[in-house]
Amino acid sequence: MKIFKKAGIILCCVLLAVMSLAGCGSTGNSNNAKNKQQSAEKVENINISYVKAPLNVPSIVEKKKGLFEDEFSKDNIKVSFPEITEGSKMTEAVAAGSLDFCNAIGATSVILAAANGVNIKIIGMYSRAPKAFTIMSKDSSIKTVADLKGKKIVGPKGTILHQLLLEALKKDNMKVDDVQFINMGIPQGVSAMMSGSADAALVAGPAVPQAVDKGAHIITTGEGLVDATIVIAARGDFLDKHEDIAKRYMSVHQKSLDFMKNNPDEAYKLASEETKMSIDQVKEMYNLYDFNPKITDKDIQELEKTQDFLKDNGMLTKTVDIKALIHDIS
Repeated sequence: MKIFKKAGIILCCVLLAVMSLAGCGSTGNSNNAKNKQQSAEKVENINISYVKAPLNVPSIVEKKKGLFEDEFSKDNIKVSFPEITEGSKMTEAVAAGSLDFCNAIGATSVILAAANGVNIKIIGMYSRAPKAFTIMSKDSSIKTVADLKGKKIVGPKGTILHQLLLEALKKDNMKVDDVQFINMGIPQGVSAMMSGSADAALVAGPAVPQAVDKGAHIITTGEGLVDATIVIAARGDFLDKHEDIAKRYMSVHQKSLDFMKNNPDEAYKLASEETKMSIDQVKEMYNLYDFNPKITDKDIQELEKTQDFLKDNGMLTKTVDIKALIHDIS
C-alpha cells in the first residue's frame, strides 16, 4: 500500500510539474502576443515633413485634403506636418528621432546623411523633373553655358542645382574653377541675379516663372544632364518597428496621385493657392514632373551618379551601398 501511495504522490507531482510548465508556456505565448500588441500600439504620433516647392503637388493634395489624417485617425494616430524645407535639416530631424517620414527630399541629402551614419532609408521616388531645374541669367549677353566662363554664379551648394551646374560645365568642357560659384539659397540667388550683383543663378520651382516675368531667361535646364531625383525617405528605426505604417503611408501617397489624375483642375487650384503661382504657371510646370513612386533601375543609376558627384566634389568621403539604402516595402 505504501508503495502505491508513494507512486500516487510521484504521479501527482509529475502532473503538477507538467501543468506548471504548460502554464508557463501559455503565459509566455500570451506575453509575446501582448508585447507585439503593445509594440503595434506604440505609435501615437507620426511626423511627416511638408515641402511645397518646387511644385510638390502630391504633398499639397495630401495636406489640403487631409489624406494622412483620414488614414491614421482610424488608429487614433496624430499626424503632424513640420515645414522643414532644407534637406540637411530634415536628416538632422531624422537623426534626432523627431521626423519619421521625409515626404520629398533631395537624393543628395539622403546619401550624405547615410554616409555620415544616419539611419535613413529610401522607400519610394517622389519626383523626377530635370526641366524644372535651371540655370538663369538676366544678362542678355549670356545665352549659353560657354558664356558663363569667368562669371559669378550663385546657388545652393550640394544640391540638384549644384549638380546641374557642374554637369553643364562638364558638357561644355569646362570646370568649376572656370566660374565663380557662390553658395546661396534660391530666393537670395534670384535677388542677386536680378540686381546685377551675380551674373547667373541656379533656380527651380515657382522662382523660375517669376524670374522670367521680371526679365530673366533660362540658359539651360537639367534635361539630359540630371534627372533631378527627389525621393521619399523614412527613419530607419521607425521603419524596422512599423513597416505596416510605412506601407499605409505609401498607400496614402498613391491616393494623392490618383486624386491628381482624376481631379486635375482641383489639384491645379490647390497647388496655385499654396505656391502663389497662377493656374497657368502651375499647369506649365506640372507637365515637367514625373511623380511615379516606383523605384526603377534607372533611378538607382541616377542615385549612384549623384553619389559620384558628391564624392568627386569633396562633399563625401565615405560612400554607401545605394541598393542597401533602398527599403522595398511593396
